[in-house]
This record gives sequence, C-alpha cells and structure tokens, in this order.
Amino acid sequence: MASTDVKKVRSSEIELKDKLVAINRVTKVTKGGRNFGFSAIVVVGDGNGVVGHGLGKANEVATAISKGIDDAKKNLVKIPVINGTVPHSQEGKYSGAFVLIKPAAHGTGVIAGGAMRAVFESVGIKNVLAKSKGSSNPHNVVKATIEALMQMRDAVTVAQHRGIEMNKVFNG
Repeated sequence: MASTDVKKVRSSEIELKDKLVAINRVTKVTKGGRNFGFSAIVVVGDGNGVVGHGLGKANEVATAISKGIDDAKKNLVKIPVINGTVPHSQEGKYSGAFVLIKPAAHGTGVIAGGAMRAVFESVGIKNVLAKSKGSSNPHNVVKATIEALMQMRDAVTVAQHRGIEMNKVFNG
C-alpha cells in the first residue's frame, strides 16, 4: 500500500513527543477468574513532518503506554508539510475507516476529530480540514490518516517523478 517514495526515519536522530490516542481495558476470563489487561494506541512525532503510530499491550497502563511508544518509534515516516498545512486534498482508507484531508488557510486550525487530531498535532500540521467517515475505531482511523498522509507529495517530488523543472509543474 505504501508508495515507494515514503521515507523511513530513525528515531535516534530526532526529538519525539508522544500523544496517547486511546486506552482500552481488556479482560481474559480464565478458570481462576478474570484477568485484566490494557492496550494503548500511541502516536509519536517531532512536530516537523515525522510521525509514527504504535500499539502496546500490558497488565498495567504505564507499561502499555511505554510499549506503544517503543512500537511507534519503529514505524516513523516523513510527511510533507507546507506552511503548516498539507500540500493537497487526499483520501485514506484502512479497513472500515475512511478519512478525507484538505489543506486549509492560515489561522483555520486543526478541524478534525479525536484520533485524527492527535496524528496532525504530532506531524506538526497547524491548519487542516479533515473528516472521518465509516468506522470510528481509533486503531483504524489512525492508520487511515497516516496512510493518507503518506500519499501526499509536494511540488518538488512531483517534478522529480515527472522529470521536469519545478516551474513547469504548475504551468503545464
């Protein structure tokens, strides 16, 4: 699904901030009674175009969050951010979740729901219009949002793929 021009990023090179998207208490019923556990969805980013998501599961909340952060650091990708917004409109899909992302003018802010908002703030996008359609499952919404962001291309990348000069991208 990911395109060939997606850049993987090493977490050791950058300062990352983490955001907890959702925490879920799960129960396993055994012969001895109920065993409670927790799963945590975490998004990490540097606020400058790098983002990753992860899932951590453990018997305690703090351990699940730290495992999620470690998992998110393994899945970092670079996203083009131009003047605090996305380069163009894009749709993303993961399982039952559909997302629509549109660039917005300066001062608009992040118009997006819970799980999508965490992803945009971690990437460093300040102005965006976004809509989540279909499933509201935070796992799938986060993955669909990152999938849509990974499909974004800035003008320089488009020029390189087409083999033309930068000024000809917009003029024809």
